[in-house]
Amino acid sequence: MERAIADQLEALHPDAFGWAVHCCGGERGRAEDVLQNAYLKIAQQRTQHDGRSSFKTWWFGVIRFTAHEEFRRLRYRESLLGKLLLQFTGAAHDPRPSPARQMELDERTAELRRCLAQLPARQAEVLHLVFYQDLTLNEAADVMRVSIGSVRQHYERGKARLRTLLQPDHLNETTV
Repeated sequence: MERAIADQLEALHPDAFGWAVHCCGGERGRAEDVLQNAYLKIAQQRTQHDGRSSFKTWWFGVIRFTAHEEFRRLRYRESLLGKLLLQFTGAAHDPRPSPARQMELDERTAELRRCLAQLPARQAEVLHLVFYQDLTLNEAADVMRVSIGSVRQHYERGKARLRTLLQPDHLNETTV
């Protein structure tokens, strides 16, 4: 791997991990595996940046595609017997955040997360890419492999729905 690519990957690692966690539905362990597999794809030269988009946009697309591959692979491997075995052995992963992470979350962050979870997947994905990963709408379209018009529509609808969900009167209805 070239030093320039390694430097870019190193600089993007925190954002890439955040994106991988999002692509894995908040499962940090699975996100670590996905990110490692994405790094392996680059190291083994199974994918290369062709320059049609920014490096960050391309890299986030590789991570998203790798997460989808991993999800399909895991779903394929799951069987009824495997699920039953996990229930009986208690080896299932505990999805609750660590106590340190839980302390970090303040009330407003928890409200925002609840509201984001109520958005359709595409809207949440666009908002994550634009606000958390600081991508443009064009870059988000490249990462998601959809048209810019589709991204704009999901972006606008997501913001409007989030605005409605975050209204104090709506928050009181959902907590009661």
